[in-house]
Amino acid sequence: MSQIINLVADIGGTNIRLGTFEHGAAVTALKVYQCGNYQSLSEVIRTYIDEENLAEKTINACLAIACPVENDLISMTNLPWTFSQKALKEELSLNKLLLINDYTAIAHAVPYLNKEQKVQIGGGEVVDGKPISICGPGTGLGVANVVPLAEGQWQALGGEGGHVDFAPIDQTEIKILEYLLNQYQHVSYEQLLSGLGLEQIYQALNHIEQAEQPILSAQDISEKALSNTCQLCEKTLAQFCKILGSFAGNLSLTLASFGGVYIAGGIVPRFIDYLKQSEFRSRFESKGRITFNQTIPTFVITESQPGILGASAYLRQHNLQNKG
Repeated sequence: MSQIINLVADIGGTNIRLGTFEHGAAVTALKVYQCGNYQSLSEVIRTYIDEENLAEKTINACLAIACPVENDLISMTNLPWTFSQKALKEELSLNKLLLINDYTAIAHAVPYLNKEQKVQIGGGEVVDGKPISICGPGTGLGVANVVPLAEGQWQALGGEGGHVDFAPIDQTEIKILEYLLNQYQHVSYEQLLSGLGLEQIYQALNHIEQAEQPILSAQDISEKALSNTCQLCEKTLAQFCKILGSFAGNLSLTLASFGGVYIAGGIVPRFIDYLKQSEFRSRFESKGRITFNQTIPTFVITESQPGILGASAYLRQHNLQNKG
């Protein structure tokens, strides 16, 4: 058999990141491609294979992708790409092809993050070998959990936790919910903990306070809040952090996540220092009669390529489980 190469990818709506690794080595030859420049996923991967001279090698591939992967036919949410997993494997002459959801990849990355790849918010200590929960405000609100298996291996538990009912815990949040219920039949946490969510909290507070401020984008809201140039924006970001703390605390209770609760996604890493000073951690810990979550640590993931890291961890584990 020719040399075995492990190929991993993190596929989003805008970019696709591809890299390779051998055995226990780190991912190398990492390249980023603009999805809009290609007609299909196979075209991008074929380009990478040709550029890295991999065509004559035995390729095992694990692709992390931001859409459901349970069926053979894959239709990407934010791209006009539809493909069959079986056909993709054959077209690219892959020895092995694994497709996993992007948050499954992040879940598999978390147990391997070092201190430089995460920032702790507040107190608590990790208990080794215990469940871990992840949530990620971004375009939406991704949620995943990962639980330990035997011999240092992990099992990711997927789901759609971002779509659970938003539960207000004070009068301001009750008013925010009432405002959003005038627009939606169902208000989930995703409608508050996302880019759109930041905008909707701003719009709700604007209405509640009759502030008559102009409509702003999520980026403008966060920038003005952090620069202290807009009081309503600062209130919005503060409220966002409170709600995030409540939601993360709910996750910690659901699975007794003594391995920690991790914040992923593209929004929160932009204001880690602000999050530290916010009510995020106090909301995380404030769960009435239940107090064990006060010992559970919370982290923000700062690793720039968690999808690649997770896809490589998943593929290594799969290779180990199927060795021989």
